[in-house]
Amino acid sequence: MSSATKKPKTDKKGLLERLNAGEVVIGDGGFVFALEKRGYVKAGPWTPEATIEHPEAVRQLHREFLRAGSDVMQTFTFYASDDKLSNRGNEAEAKHSGAKINKAACDLAHEVAAEGNALVAGGVSQTPDYLSGKGKAVVQGHFIKQRDVFVENEVDFLIAEYYEHVEEAVWAVEVLKESKIPVCASLCINKEGDLHGVSPGDCAVKLAEAGADVVGINCHFGLMDCVETVRMMKEGLDKAGLKTHLMIQPLAYHTPDASKQGFIDLPEFPFGLEPRLATRWDMHEYARASYDLGVRFIGGCCGFEPYHIRAVAEELAPERGFLPKGSEKHGMWGDGLRQHTKPWVRARARKDYWKNLKPASGRALCSAHSTPSNWGVTQGDESLKQKKQITSDEELKALFDKKC
Repeated sequence: MSSATKKPKTDKKGLLERLNAGEVVIGDGGFVFALEKRGYVKAGPWTPEATIEHPEAVRQLHREFLRAGSDVMQTFTFYASDDKLSNRGNEAEAKHSGAKINKAACDLAHEVAAEGNALVAGGVSQTPDYLSGKGKAVVQGHFIKQRDVFVENEVDFLIAEYYEHVEEAVWAVEVLKESKIPVCASLCINKEGDLHGVSPGDCAVKLAEAGADVVGINCHFGLMDCVETVRMMKEGLDKAGLKTHLMIQPLAYHTPDASKQGFIDLPEFPFGLEPRLATRWDMHEYARASYDLGVRFIGGCCGFEPYHIRAVAEELAPERGFLPKGSEKHGMWGDGLRQHTKPWVRARARKDYWKNLKPASGRALCSAHSTPSNWGVTQGDESLKQKKQITSDEELKALFDKKC
């Protein structure tokens, strides 16, 4: 770790110290979707080589989340395992190496965290080699490489996130716990459980027994869907007599019609999701429901922009005792509209108007729900075995001939 990015000596409280005191810890939002829209991440592989190729973009997004109220600067290391960085024609591993991408992510997160009172979290996620059935030793080998970079670069805690199968998440927790720093673990599942049929409650117990200090849900499903799944995880932990902190970082999209595979199974994924986007007012409801459930690590995943995180911070300002800097230019519940030139817009400067609004899509022929693809394949299926070569035209044609 270079002296320029060396973790400063501060008296800031750690993650577990904050959670044990009952404090709210606000996470950040969705980097891959936000940076894809800005032109710095490629949809498809969704890998984070932008930490090296466009560090200014990653740094700026960190800063926007910090200003919006985030207490955690999570390293932009989603899908940064070596196998993912070289999967299906991806050249990121060959061009940069996973170690350098992960190291650059740590530097950027530390730099911005030092501008506030934020914690730095190193993150690992599910791997192509797990889907390909290559076994525990191979998969854990990828996690070890990332973990060692995070430890060397002195992150404050670790997150194993975005796992469809609790088995792989447990493998990740086992590796991360060897670091002797706090470990969080979150799955991208709904109330039906993981893709091998393990219930949310049992998933939570497995993660806690593996050593996770914080367990919960992230990605694949919308706000209140994830709140309900965390509720089921909490019930499972309570039944087992396990005391573990809870976290939640859902999508910023409404997904009531999603199947067990989540939003990736919706026909709008990934380029037509905008009509499903949650409003800042939806975020107030989500934040309050999460807090009332007992969740204290509350953030967001794909689709979450800084203004969404600001809404979470504003809703929980009474409990936290302060507003984020980003609220300096935001009137609570539309209060700033009292300064608008048009009287009918000034009439909207009130909480009940925005809280009760049912937004229209402006698309006359759009349905409220979609029909998920429902191909029904998961780990162990031949079609999910990964390779280094890019998908060929012939292989694509075979997929096109199926019902998408």
